[in-house]
Order: sequence, then structure tokens, then C-alpha cells
Amino acid sequence: MANDDKIIRLRPHHLLCTQGYSGKGYDEKFVLNMTMITDRMRKDPALKVQIVFSTDDICRFCPRKRGEGICADDEKVLIFDKGVVSLLDLEEKIYDYQDLITKVHEKMTHEKMKEICGICEWYHMSACEKNILTGKYLLRK
Repeated sequence: MANDDKIIRLRPHHLLCTQGYSGKGYDEKFVLNMTMITDRMRKDPALKVQIVFSTDDICRFCPRKRGEGICADDEKVLIFDKGVVSLLDLEEKIYDYQDLITKVHEKMTHEKMKEICGICEWYHMSACEKNILTGKYLLRK
């Protein structure tokens, strides 16, 4: 991310991950980037995100990224993305971030969370489900 007014590029399942993120990750560069992105998401009520069906700004420093549009865990992350696209009827375009996470909060259930994220390595140690179901980061309640 070059500056604060740049739109954040986000793959669909990262709408969930960013709500559960708690400062842990693959390595220092990944954590620093993820922290910058999630801090902005959690504080800026007017933030816009561009949904992309590929690698995004969070993937930028991920050691699992193998190239543009290629993740070592594609088999899993594409399943996560498909679940979120289906839940929210997403397209590749720009959205208001708070509108999206409000829709996630309204439509998500414990069962859907487990269905979409159950095979994620971070699922059992993260606060994703708790934060999403309680609407922790909804800035326009």
C-alpha cells in the first residue's frame, strides 16, 4: 500500500481473516503488512476495498505466495474465497468495507463459519468467528 487513500485490494475470504487477525502470522514482514492493513480497516469508516479473485494486498508479503495469482495453498484458499463469494454474492469490483462486513455479520452463522473456514490452519486459534458474530469491527452500528 503506497498511501492511506489507496483502495485496499482484498480477496474474498480475507474479509473474514482481517476481522479475526490478532498480530500473528507467517513471518515479520507478513505481520507488519497485515497489521497496517487491519489497523486501517478497523479505524476508517469510509474505507473502500476492491474485491479481487486472486492474490491481494495481504498476500503481498505472504511466504505462501508463489507469484501473482498463485498461492501454495490455492486448493484451500479458493474454497474459502468461493464460500465468501457465495455468502455475499460478490463480484470483482469496489465496495464500501463497512457495508461488506455488515453483510458478513448479518449472514454469518457458526455453521457457515465452520463450513467456509473449518480447514483453515488459523481457524481454531483466531478470533474470526467471535469477532464476526459479535460485529466487533462494525463502525456504523
